[in-house]
Amino acid sequence: MIRRLALAVLVAALPLFAAVVASVAPVAAPPAAAAASTPAYWLVASDGGIFAFGGAPYFGSTGGMVLNKPVVGMAATPDGAGYWLVASDGGVFSYGDATFYGSTGSIRLNQPIVGMAATPGGGGYWLVASDGGVFSFGDAKFFGSTGSMRLNRPVVGMAATPDGNGYWLVASDGGIFAYGDAGFYGSTGSMALNKPVIGMLPGPGGAGYFLVASDGGMFSFGTAPFYGSLGGVPLKNPIVGATATPGFNGYWFTDSAGLVSNFGQAGYYGSAPQFLFRPIVGMAEAPGNGSFFGGSYAPGSYGYDISKYQCPTLGGTLPPPPHQISIVQVDGGSSAYTNPCLSAEVQWAGAGLNLYTYLTYTTSATAAPGCTDPVGACNAGYWAGIHAYNDAVAAGANAGVPWWLDVESDPSWSNNAQLNADFVQGALNALHETEGVADVGIYASPGVWSSIVGSYQPDVPYWMADYLGTPSGPGSCGDYSNRWLAHVPLPSGPLELVQYFSGPVPGSPGNYDDDYAC
Repeated sequence: MIRRLALAVLVAALPLFAAVVASVAPVAAPPAAAAASTPAYWLVASDGGIFAFGGAPYFGSTGGMVLNKPVVGMAATPDGAGYWLVASDGGVFSYGDATFYGSTGSIRLNQPIVGMAATPGGGGYWLVASDGGVFSFGDAKFFGSTGSMRLNRPVVGMAATPDGNGYWLVASDGGIFAYGDAGFYGSTGSMALNKPVIGMLPGPGGAGYFLVASDGGMFSFGTAPFYGSLGGVPLKNPIVGATATPGFNGYWFTDSAGLVSNFGQAGYYGSAPQFLFRPIVGMAEAPGNGSFFGGSYAPGSYGYDISKYQCPTLGGTLPPPPHQISIVQVDGGSSAYTNPCLSAEVQWAGAGLNLYTYLTYTTSATAAPGCTDPVGACNAGYWAGIHAYNDAVAAGANAGVPWWLDVESDPSWSNNAQLNADFVQGALNALHETEGVADVGIYASPGVWSSIVGSYQPDVPYWMADYLGTPSGPGSCGDYSNRWLAHVPLPSGPLELVQYFSGPVPGSPGNYDDDYAC
């Protein structure tokens, strides 16, 4: 499932087999996870803090240690039951079933370590420095390096061939250096890149590879398939790492804030918390169970969503405390109708704030990044997302909290489900990629969603408008599983929230929208 629109780049892209790490941005290989597991991912920060998503196991970190030098990346063991972290001085930290085979931590290096790759059996690893110097440990064999060469640009990462009898080094201009049985399939060394390359992933069978740039551009060579990229989409933070599924049917990117973007069949399971002690520097594929991490509300939480209709200055009434869930409308239409009480309602929301914007269909001739539909529906959706984000910032709201796109039976929607889907996708692109919002989900009634967008199923969290007659949030969660899940194409991310009916509110001129976290 492609979560966001894929942009065409010069060449196609692909996953990897052995762990890869790039300078500030390691690109890591997926371990050979158990067949019953779901491909998930780890993120690592420069202090060695580990963030696990999709039910990936946690084996430990250096997050509480005082390090001599910052961590620059990680590599997973082939079975996914452990991982190594590597620092810029070549210090190696082993967790789970990852064995320590040595390091350059006590060696005076000419240039800092920028990446590592593990051998196929996990019995060793290579470290690579920015001058292309290669250091072998365990059963990793030395096949050559650029340590004595004068490079046009520094080396930023490496990848090993599937049999461990060779490896590639990649420079920031996309220049490729192949050693052992690693074949040369092309490079971007002679091209003018918009942004530097930060790492590489090997292709199926070691017969190709793709390069990842800091703007999310993908360049594929040999057997590397392409599932999409972020090239051309304005990013709030640079891409610093990537990894792929074991089956080579999708891949993930992460930026320095831990914002994860997914392509192909790589599932989205969440992004890093909004506030980090240190920046994210890399990621690795992990075996998991597909569980989502990062929702705003603990399961079992209750609360409300509100709009201008609850604004006291307009004759409305704000829901009374307590409320753990507090979701506030930003705009009542695409790029229009800003909630006049947004600032006051943000104050009412407190720590439980989420934001939503009501989408109304239109088109725009103003080109938007990532958009290719012929009538400009995606363009309009993108600019609607940007407009809503700016409205929230102008009102003094923390616009980095989770957002929801409200998709209802508005008469503005076109008769073309694909164009309607393009509009929604444009808004997702704007809020997630460009504005850097970690989690952007869909609010919709299950009976209405598919009538608007057809079979479109973005891989994002879902907030279900249900309104069961029983005063029970949990009942609506069950209603999703029993009545809708198997019968209607809904957003394929987790069901995070349900909106339900609790009956009239005493002393209120009307009913509130009640919400419950599943």
